[in-house]
Amino acid sequence: MNKSQLIEALAKDQDLTIKNAELVVTHFFESIEEALANGQRVEIRGFGSFKVKNYHGYKGRNPKTGSIINVSQKRLPFFKVGKELKERVDV
Repeated sequence: MNKSQLIEALAKDQDLTIKNAELVVTHFFESIEEALANGQRVEIRGFGSFKVKNYHGYKGRNPKTGSIINVSQKRLPFFKVGKELKERVDV
């Protein structure tokens, strides 16, 4: 399912217009993005949690040339699945 399919499903299930459903879905994702950008953790009970993980820099290799390159430190979003969702999927 992609974002537009999610919007259509929400509109149909909750008897909303496509435009209103799109506003809800867009606002939901923007709220998660904003919280993560501010270093906050987002938890949706039964579904999972999002947080930002810090990765240290390291020396890596360019796969084409084999030369050593420095990979700088980075912060990336990380999702951990919740217990209920894990159990529901693993039937």
